[in-house]
Amino acid sequence: MINAAYLHIPFCEHICHYCDFNKFFLKGQPVDEYLQALEQEMILTLQKYPTNGLETIFVGGGTPTSLNEKQLDRFCESITRNLPMGNKVEFTFEANPGDLTKGKLQILKDAGVNRLSLGVQTFNDELLKSIGRVHRAKDVYQTVDNAKSIGFENISIDLIFSLPTQTITDFKESLTQAFTLDIQHYSAYSLIIEPKTVFYNLMQKGKLPTLGEDTEAAMYELVMAEMEQHGYNQYEISNFSKPGYESKHNLTYWNNDYYYGFGAGAHSYVNGWRRSNAGPLKKYMEQLADGNLPIFEEHQTSKAEQIEEEMFLGLRKTDGVSISHFIAKFDMDPLQIFENEISDLIAKKWIEVKDDNIFLTKTGRLLGNEVFQSFLGVTS
Repeated sequence: MINAAYLHIPFCEHICHYCDFNKFFLKGQPVDEYLQALEQEMILTLQKYPTNGLETIFVGGGTPTSLNEKQLDRFCESITRNLPMGNKVEFTFEANPGDLTKGKLQILKDAGVNRLSLGVQTFNDELLKSIGRVHRAKDVYQTVDNAKSIGFENISIDLIFSLPTQTITDFKESLTQAFTLDIQHYSAYSLIIEPKTVFYNLMQKGKLPTLGEDTEAAMYELVMAEMEQHGYNQYEISNFSKPGYESKHNLTYWNNDYYYGFGAGAHSYVNGWRRSNAGPLKKYMEQLADGNLPIFEEHQTSKAEQIEEEMFLGLRKTDGVSISHFIAKFDMDPLQIFENEISDLIAKKWIEVKDDNIFLTKTGRLLGNEVFQSFLGVTS
């Protein structure tokens, strides 16, 4: 059953120095034609792979709110017209503080959007400037206030730590300011330098000051401690929420469940097939104009791959992997399949097995990627 959908708006008014998502500078782009193609993809996909109703819809980018009000209204109508929604659907839009006007907020609210995810990254204005962001800390407060006044009661912000020149003291100050917002959800990620980004090019030239693993680990330990102290539950390696406000959409990925992916460069996982769409706008739109789904690559996952994915995705969650759910899904016991790997990781104090769950210890969360790699290639 397919209960989730991701939609990609690849346009940005500014390109951030760390971003490697499929995105294009907004000016001069065929935005209206793209929205038309996106609707066509929804129609074709749902004809081929129907759903009884979605529990979660997530619109990301790029910057979805870089659309003007007319385009945003049209896009939201297209979603509600073409995607069947369950009664308690979680409908999330990503946005940048500063470009989310009251008018755009009202359009989203009227369309049934009930969750906002704001790309804040840091409250240090100098750091914001150095990473290519155009909003400033004051814009965050204004945007959250506006969203609350229009009736949004589920707001999340993203923070990034281990930024170039960032200190632990500075990151602690950003956390302190973040908690004054009184919102429901936070995501906190360490900076990853990806190829084809401004930061990657600077690093290759030796012009990017990086902080090192010890400082990064100290910042991660700080965010875990501060979130717990302020009443936010860490339900996944990088995600923290008030009880009941966990991101249903992201849990779809970590539970290794199926989801649609619509838009240029979007990924999907449907009926055992992982697919990625064409990334270039022209190619994406041409395939849909010809009546074809805009598939760039597709791969049918083997049972061995599904089993490994169930482990390394599930271990991202604080609750970890449910042994009984794993057995029901695959008719195999993970404690037997991965007996050696699990014994080794328990000995290292990186994971624990308790009752029905296999989960990371706090030390294991600091070394997540090393833990996940332990489960790769074991069953193939």
